[in-house]
Amino acid sequence: MSIAPSLRPRLSNSLDTIWFTRCPVPTATGLAYKLGWLTQEFTGDGIKVETLQESGRVELRRHHYDHDLTSLIREGGNMLSLGARAQGAPTRLIGLTWIEEGQAILVRRDSEIRTASDLKGKRLGLPSYTPHPIPDHLRGSSIARGMSLHGYKGVLASAGLTFDDVDFVEVASERLDRDDRPLGGLWAIEDLAAGRVDALYVKGASAVDAAHAHGVVVGIDIDKLPDRKFRVNNGTPRPITVHQSLLDDHFDLVVRFLEQTLRAADWARDNLAAVHEILQSETRGSSQGVAEAYRDDFHLSLHPDLSAERLALFDQQKKFLWLHGFLDHDFDLADWVDPRPLAEARRRLDARR
Repeated sequence: MSIAPSLRPRLSNSLDTIWFTRCPVPTATGLAYKLGWLTQEFTGDGIKVETLQESGRVELRRHHYDHDLTSLIREGGNMLSLGARAQGAPTRLIGLTWIEEGQAILVRRDSEIRTASDLKGKRLGLPSYTPHPIPDHLRGSSIARGMSLHGYKGVLASAGLTFDDVDFVEVASERLDRDDRPLGGLWAIEDLAAGRVDALYVKGASAVDAAHAHGVVVGIDIDKLPDRKFRVNNGTPRPITVHQSLLDDHFDLVVRFLEQTLRAADWARDNLAAVHEILQSETRGSSQGVAEAYRDDFHLSLHPDLSAERLALFDQQKKFLWLHGFLDHDFDLADWVDPRPLAEARRRLDARR
């Protein structure tokens, strides 16, 4: 399925490191890295594959937000990639994934909230904007606020309700740029447990663990809403983006990177237990949290694509973020897309079977 490194010509340019970054969520890229396939793919070229999160170089981490690193491949939440593009970053969109990842509305055990219509008149926790060392990214980096707001909008819309039908209560949210803490701190679950709000949007395995710890439960399972348009958020769809110069100067390298990503997505279909094990470190969640957050055969559809459906849902997210002040400028989504590297990666992988 992969050409032996010794059979490939060495790249004649000066690139010695491919950087990639991903959020603490399930991605085929993360699987390919953990399995060692990305490292193996480029060893014969004398090219290292390193992640911003694990490099130990704090000065590089800002590029997860601004994508101002020409050799970076980014697969992560769309708020940051859309935000960077809206600020003029010369990036291109080369893939989209859709992975249901435990979006939910949490309530207290004694709550009667069980359907979207039950939210009418209730107090919903809305995380505040969070401080960020890159001032230009203050709004776009307030991940919990953006996710919560769109999560509530989707749930309310599924019942014919709007923001006018609920009351928002501002709650605190921790910053996301620490690798040594669980992600449950993004969500002010203690405010829900203490009765300061009636319901709270959360997402992911760490949120499941935090909910258990605070004795609160899922009132509305957003992943179960029948129409995908009600589940669009920061990770649905999730983009893969690259700097334009990486495509211009190293197109084949990008194709090979995507080939290993697609290969890992194929592998995941038959290795659910191993995927769950890898996700415990990727998501900073427990085995129980991972199993509860990532279910319903999510491992069968980790493949990126650029289908018309995913692009339309992604455009929905872009418009929402722009309308609600999380993007500095609007831009044309079609001009951002470059389908060539993913199509070529898929062609090569299929040809080797």
